[in-house]
Amino acid sequence: MHIVVCIKQIIDPEVPFHLFRIDPVTKTQIRGSHPLVISLYDEVAVEVAIQAKEKFGGRVTVITIGTKEAVQALHQALAMGADAAVLLSDPAFEGVDSFGKARILAAALRKIGSFDLVLCGRQAGDVEMGLVGPFLAEELGIPCATLVSNVVSGNGKIRLKRPTETGYEVLEAPLPCLATITNDETNVPRYASVKGIRAAMRVPIPTWSAADLGLDLARSQEERRIEIDEMWIPQREIRCELISGESAEERARNLALRLRELGLI
Repeated sequence: MHIVVCIKQIIDPEVPFHLFRIDPVTKTQIRGSHPLVISLYDEVAVEVAIQAKEKFGGRVTVITIGTKEAVQALHQALAMGADAAVLLSDPAFEGVDSFGKARILAAALRKIGSFDLVLCGRQAGDVEMGLVGPFLAEELGIPCATLVSNVVSGNGKIRLKRPTETGYEVLEAPLPCLATITNDETNVPRYASVKGIRAAMRVPIPTWSAADLGLDLARSQEERRIEIDEMWIPQREIRCELISGESAEERARNLALRLRELGLI
């Protein structure tokens, strides 16, 4: 089984809230000196792919759209256990919307050739639209299953486990197909070993441009179908009110009265 995982590199969500900045013109996060990481659900997708490879055999290829700096995310995926990686990098790729990204990824998958399963995170950890996976399935003309947590069987058709409010449901789909991955207790991403990190640094990572993929991105830019009207960082106001009283019982009673005044109880 050949599994291809599409990942995205984003600003580390663990960066303190007050350090985030939004460019008012491009309506995107300002990188600054903040560290970059693999988007959480994409990292989970890499873990699911590696687990499937360990169960059923095969290989895992990881691809991403980004600058040369995105190679570090690909090296991390290789260190976790992926077998190959491809960087899709071209100035023409900058600023494309979810439709454009799906078109780029579809062209890369056609260039890769044979594949059985495509995995994407359920949504990116920055804009959190969750559109690229379904759009990519549409571009490729293959079935799409969303919010999947793991692969439970293969062999011609594939079975995918999806969490529900009351447990799990199992979906069956023909191959090839695409699944967007959510997290649960079965797919916590593994840590890369020192040996894995050293081996990953020796794996050659090809870089494919728009020309390599046979794409005319000028048309994609003209056909942008998603527009962000505004993006901002919410302003949070924190107020502290001290509740007085001579004893614990009196303070508790005064607190309850105050909460009732505020309509909270």
